[in-house]
Amino acid sequence: MAATLYLIPVALGDVSWPSYLPQASRDIACGLRHFAVENAKSARAELKRLDHPLPLRELAIEQLPEKPAAADIEHLLAPLRDGHDLGLMSEAGCPGVADPGALLVRRAHQIGICVRPLVGPSSLLLALMASGLDGQRFAFHGYLPAREPERSRRIAELERESKNLSQTQLFIETPYRNAAMFDALLAVCRPQTLLCVASDLSLPTETVRTRNIADWRRVGRPDLDKRPTVFLFLSAG
Repeated sequence: MAATLYLIPVALGDVSWPSYLPQASRDIACGLRHFAVENAKSARAELKRLDHPLPLRELAIEQLPEKPAAADIEHLLAPLRDGHDLGLMSEAGCPGVADPGALLVRRAHQIGICVRPLVGPSSLLLALMASGLDGQRFAFHGYLPAREPERSRRIAELERESKNLSQTQLFIETPYRNAAMFDALLAVCRPQTLLCVASDLSLPTETVRTRNIADWRRVGRPDLDKRPTVFLFLSAG
């Protein structure tokens, strides 16, 4: 098929587009009329931020269900079957990474549609780059259990896995539970384990700090209140 599915990264916060998206990616996004998005409200805000030349009411913006069924995927791909390019947008960061858009991309490959990822921000890769931890062997685990004792058990499992595989472990948390996650990490992990806390990535308030657990216990918890944060750790020693 001649049409293309473009994977459009979205800002990680309310910033002007030149600070996070190359001009070429922005030009492609602003040339599209059809979009499949994780969140319609945030997608409209992003397209407005990019100065899309068309009024938003003239754009076809379809929201992905949280758990899309096969029929939903086929409906969202309909513009591509009709020869129209389609932009896939996550709520923040790169589509297809830790969001339901991956199913849409997989189906596009199955039916022979060209898929083009565009350059833009990924909180996971930015955090890994800035952490100083092992970038050769790493795994992203999404959200860990929110309740105890399941959360602490999972942290201990990941720490053992990190030690055995020399693997950096990445995960995220709902911002209002960041403090509880940080406290659990300090309580469970061994003193020499390296922990990176990366908050507000690509924003003016960005902070990235890597210390071993013993040092974190000494300096105390950073300000994590309502700040999107990636946690990374690597078992050392």
